[in-house]
Amino acid sequence: MLKKIMKTFPLLAALLVVNIMTEANDAVALDKDNTLYLETEFGRVLIGLRPDKAPNHVARIKKLAREGFYDGIVFHRVIDGFMAQTGDPTGTGMGGSGQNLDAEFNDLPHLRGTLSMARTGDPNSADSQFFICLTRVPHLDNQYTAWGRVIGGMEFVDMIEKGEPPLKPSKIVTMRVAADIDG
Repeated sequence: MLKKIMKTFPLLAALLVVNIMTEANDAVALDKDNTLYLETEFGRVLIGLRPDKAPNHVARIKKLAREGFYDGIVFHRVIDGFMAQTGDPTGTGMGGSGQNLDAEFNDLPHLRGTLSMARTGDPNSADSQFFICLTRVPHLDNQYTAWGRVIGGMEFVDMIEKGEPPLKPSKIVTMRVAADIDG
């Protein structure tokens, strides 16, 4: 079947191969120490971490996940066609873990499925709050610390209740480092 497509539509086939290669180069190796399992009420979201681009943010997110910090936290700000924000234990958008991180702006684009840190106007004010891009958001590039990407289960992110705040906020059931889970 693939050979037939390549013969009939060589340009389309070439573009498909380039797209697959581009996605593969952007993808994170599926090593369990750099993969998060974010369980939602809808299903599991796999997140590939990028310690090569944001080592301090990845280390902090992993530490908080290992402590169970994110368990039960709601998505308090979800804007359709933009992003879903979480990571505030108060559920208001005003809280955090109490430890700010220096910005690690990098060249990762804010594509659909990119995870990036929320912050105030101060570039070095990121704490525990993060957001998942629901679409490509180019104006955030090089302005926020991107630290991961959804590599599976984006359909469950799309099911998160929308609103600012949502009427019935969706929750993170658990968030764990894959290496810490048996099986």
